[in-house]
Amino acid sequence: MTRTITPRLRPLVLLLLAVTAVLFAGAAPASAHAALTGSDPAQGVVVDKAPTQVSLTFSEQVAMGDDSLRVLDPKGKPVQQGKPANVSGTTYAVQLKSGLAKGTYTVTYQVVSADSHPVAGAYTFSIGAPSQTVVSGTATVGGGVVGTLYAIGRYVSYAGYIVLVGGAAFVLACWRRGAGVRALQRLVVGGWVALTGATLWLLLLRGSYTTSGKFGDVFDLALLGQVLQTKAGAALVSRLLLLAAAALFVAVLFGAYARRDEVEGEDEGEGDSVGEERAVGEEAEEKRDLGFGLAIGGVVVAAGLAASWAMAEHASTGLQPGIAIPVDIVHLLAVAAWLGGLTSLLVALYRAPADTPLEASAVRRFSRLAFGSVLALVATGVYQSWRQLGSWSAFTETRYGQLLLVKIGLVAVMVALAGISRRWTGRLAEHPATGAEDEPKAEAASVPATAAAAVQGKDSAESTGSTTASTTASTVGGTATGTTERAAQLARQRSAVEDARRKRLRDADPNRSGLRRSVLAEAAVAVVLLAVTTALTQTEPGRTEQEAQAAGASASSSSASDTSGALTLDMAFDTGGTNGKGLVRIDFDPARVGGNEMHVYVQRPDGRPYDVPEVKIALTQEAKKIGPLPVKAEHITRGHWAATGVQIPVAGDWRVAVTVRTSDIDQVTVSKNAQIG
Repeated sequence: MTRTITPRLRPLVLLLLAVTAVLFAGAAPASAHAALTGSDPAQGVVVDKAPTQVSLTFSEQVAMGDDSLRVLDPKGKPVQQGKPANVSGTTYAVQLKSGLAKGTYTVTYQVVSADSHPVAGAYTFSIGAPSQTVVSGTATVGGGVVGTLYAIGRYVSYAGYIVLVGGAAFVLACWRRGAGVRALQRLVVGGWVALTGATLWLLLLRGSYTTSGKFGDVFDLALLGQVLQTKAGAALVSRLLLLAAAALFVAVLFGAYARRDEVEGEDEGEGDSVGEERAVGEEAEEKRDLGFGLAIGGVVVAAGLAASWAMAEHASTGLQPGIAIPVDIVHLLAVAAWLGGLTSLLVALYRAPADTPLEASAVRRFSRLAFGSVLALVATGVYQSWRQLGSWSAFTETRYGQLLLVKIGLVAVMVALAGISRRWTGRLAEHPATGAEDEPKAEAASVPATAAAAVQGKDSAESTGSTTASTTASTVGGTATGTTERAAQLARQRSAVEDARRKRLRDADPNRSGLRRSVLAEAAVAVVLLAVTTALTQTEPGRTEQEAQAAGASASSSSASDTSGALTLDMAFDTGGTNGKGLVRIDFDPARVGGNEMHVYVQRPDGRPYDVPEVKIALTQEAKKIGPLPVKAEHITRGHWAATGVQIPVAGDWRVAVTVRTSDIDQVTVSKNAQIG
């Protein structure tokens, strides 16, 4: 049968469609998660004369501010002039002052990638010869108190979306009587409040999160104005607009829709004439139309909210954004239907009142909804994994891949628990609890009859008393009033006792208790799964991370080969503790007898600089029993140590030993032989 939308619902549906259309119209395909892939001058090189500019090349285009690219001299003073500019493609440059002195210069960058995440870093190069520098490190964006608050806001926003969308879907698709259950109403409204509050909070934090990282800048209106001009800011504002439409949806769902369900339930027990039956049928038809309109509006709002993430983050960048955005929207909708519906099911199992029990049929309908959601998650998840990783090795070699493996494991655990819940549901349908729902109805129905009889007695007494003296009428009226109040109080007490008895009988059912336990276990795993998913959205995709590593290795090799007489040694280390793995790179220049320059770079497995607490270097010439000769290296910047005037007394095969300490108790010594002559 074809559904029609009532005139009262048409403005709501048109409004939702219009807002979502505007949101989708603003989506422009972007590039990819940014990573530094090259620089000129390159990292660690020594140039003969001062360059006129410093240029950085990223994996994709980035957003830059006036201070996004800075060059600091050995004393820490900025030597760049003007604003950074996009010189070609994904290469950005800033001009340098003329007449720069010899020494080591530090280049710092702080940009925002196309998927809205801040990216920052630093490296050094030298003019003439390396020197000491007072620049010990650079501020990292996305960390500190503001970074933590931003991460919490993202988690709360995802949780609010899941509860809001999943709860509404559970009511409309699985348990329509749940629209009148106060606990479910509070759950869905709480999801809306959480998502709205988190969105406002993220909008305020965004400026500080991507720039200074200072909490005092959270309420800087000028910074907020800049955020509103970015893609991420527009997505947050669009989300707020859609949340206004979601508020209207929730009001109708728990207002008119819930009241129609109550009226329908009353009419089912009173319709004993043809006219009343026709009225009941019309009321049911209007409720179906209202439910159909709510379903359309709900899908539009839910998809629009999902799009506010998809069009501003990973899905909008990299490969095939035109396909990735709708896939990500479907993925988020499936997550909300599954995890949000699971939360609603848990609330219904524990908090549903005795007069509105959760039927086994509603649980079966949710089981089918969850099964379909899991299929959608698998299909969209496979595509997203291929798109974000690009190779099997990225599963273990990148942080994104490792988090994705954890997520896959958690999903598998949840599917297994869902299978257990499905079996409990089948048992509940085969062996429903007896006496918990039907038996008390007759007794409960007699309670209001007592009160009604008391009311009739009051009316009779008042009618008779009208022919007597006023004092007698007052006495009779007072007695009747007291009897009525006592009867009503007794009715309430009996009703409360009866509700409690029915709830005890319902909860004592072993099948229902088993279902509650399995659903509770699913919900506990879902909380952890949501945390991992939130972390994934803030992690650089494995494909981009590996491409940046390859580009960095290529640049380092080119730099080493271009330096006449230089020698480079790479040594992997593992101290055995937490974050104990990494790579030590030692550059000798000119690697011959006499004075030499030595640069030591310590990197994490992903290629990022690693600022370990201590690095010691020693040189040994075993053939002539010289050494070990300690080399005192000064800390230059993050992950970079240097020593000048390192004397090599004789040519030959020298063993270079490096001791790396990553914590108070974790350290290791690695060594490699080098021909110096």
